[in-house]
Amino acid sequence: MAFSLTELVIAMALLATVLGALLTSFTAGFFSLKMARENLRATQVMLEKMETIRFYSWSQLTQPGFIPPTFTAFYDPKDTNSGVVYSGMLAWSAVPLTVPYANQMTQLTVRVDWQTGDLNRSRTFTTYIARHGLQKYVF
Repeated sequence: MAFSLTELVIAMALLATVLGALLTSFTAGFFSLKMARENLRATQVMLEKMETIRFYSWSQLTQPGFIPPTFTAFYDPKDTNSGVVYSGMLAWSAVPLTVPYANQMTQLTVRVDWQTGDLNRSRTFTTYIARHGLQKYVF
């Protein structure tokens, strides 16, 4: 029982197609994993900034220039020479509320930008900060 040249060519084409699809799926999977890790790190950077700001007093928060408006973080904090670099920005603004205690609150937006290959990426988090804590205004 021998195989003809036609059967051999069809089998090789089928094998090449299967291997190509397998390699493509691995590449897409690894890229998705890389993007998920970078997203998670960006979330960690924003959360770190928010948790740090929680320790400042109201006078420090409202003092212009006390907290730098920009920052830089790295994917791997121990290795600052390689990997993804996150550029961050803090933006303070008035609270968009028309309530008597609006002057006792401020709105903070933390934005983190980074690049994955040629793809520019960004994440934003916005929250309110109250002078005496939110529990005084909610209850």
